[in-house]
Amino acid sequence: MTTLSAAILLVLVMDPVGNIPLFVSTLKDVDPARHLRIVFREHVIALAILAAFLFGGRYLMRTLGIEDPALSIAGGIILFLIALRMIFVRAEAIFGETPGGEPCIVPLAVPFIAGPSALTTILLLATRDPGRWRSWLAALGAAWLVSLAVLAAATALSRLLGERVLAAFERLMGMLLTAIAVQMFLTGLRHFLAAPSP
Repeated sequence: MTTLSAAILLVLVMDPVGNIPLFVSTLKDVDPARHLRIVFREHVIALAILAAFLFGGRYLMRTLGIEDPALSIAGGIILFLIALRMIFVRAEAIFGETPGGEPCIVPLAVPFIAGPSALTTILLLATRDPGRWRSWLAALGAAWLVSLAVLAAATALSRLLGERVLAAFERLMGMLLTAIAVQMFLTGLRHFLAAPSP
């Protein structure tokens, strides 16, 4: 996987366009003058969490005894489930009700930005080819900047594009993510079947 393809994959799983209505809804009772500050703060927190998984994830997997095929298969399943929720949008938020007041870490940084699919993708990149950590960090940085730019303009984009256009983008990204999830699952399964018996 190239740096560009990793960045595109991370943008898809971070799903900034799909997060627009979630951010607008979560911040609706917060002073509009604080929106940009909150969005930036939550992105910084999410970036720190994702970077921690990038650099420490493979050691965690090694400690837990989880091998690459298992992580790839689990990641494919998680991505597939999230992709289905993106395609078949429901009225309620993906991650349920959110607490009132000004959000901090939950639910904006986690799980809206650094969600299970993004964390799983980072883990897969780090464990498959740890020597290319600079490439994965660059891909993460690029995806993070895209998410920050989109969500910093969430209110304006929500008004400009409207719910139907946002929903169409959400479903399109969900379809792309479905194909990526299936490929990830098949790759993990192929590696598992090709591994020698203990």
